[in-house]
Amino acid sequence: MTISAEENNGGPGRLMAELAREYELLETDCRIGSRQFSFTSVKDSYALLDRIDPEEFLKDEQMPYWAEIWPSALALCDFLSESVPLSGKRVVEIGAGTGLVSVVAASLGAGVVATDYSIEALRFIRCNALKNDVRLEVERLDWRNVRLEERFDTLLAADVLYERVNLLPILLSIDRLLKPDGCAYIADPRRRLAEQFLELAAENGFSVTAHAREHRGEGKPVAVNIYRLTR
Repeated sequence: MTISAEENNGGPGRLMAELAREYELLETDCRIGSRQFSFTSVKDSYALLDRIDPEEFLKDEQMPYWAEIWPSALALCDFLSESVPLSGKRVVEIGAGTGLVSVVAASLGAGVVATDYSIEALRFIRCNALKNDVRLEVERLDWRNVRLEERFDTLLAADVLYERVNLLPILLSIDRLLKPDGCAYIADPRRRLAEQFLELAAENGFSVTAHAREHRGEGKPVAVNIYRLTR
């Protein structure tokens, strides 16, 4: 089901209260481009492991990676605000997690569909869209079986190249979701698996341009590559 952030039914306060009853929350404030943002995530994602149904885990092996704000996502947001014209574009994010990249893309004037496989993540995306006063759509998406019919100008993803089994499904999702003249931006903290993904992309007819970035947060700077994929 598509959820529009403009249909707030009480705004972020109600959603925040609901999430606070179920999770220990973390608030992150950050400046991206000329705008200040505030995002809600889970304070300790490892605590969510106890919530995973063993049978569901055996079927999907889904870890709660969605619950954190990763440096790659922040680096991608900075890159988008500085270098990518998104106003008026139709944009989809896969593996959106708490929705940081989607919210920033929407603030830059894009029509955004934020997707994640985790139903829990979708609630955080909606909350963060409301908190930052942007409109976007939220959809559940399994990149192993993409069912969205729309094709997009731009696809975004941050920190999704963490398991070898996901590499081909992610590439097939990009192929399925992009318009023929569209482009994808994939941010990754220079994992070795990214090299395999890029080889796979080249074998399947994609051209790749890499942009080196560095995210400087409270801890040690994290080197991030942002890969632009086009046909």
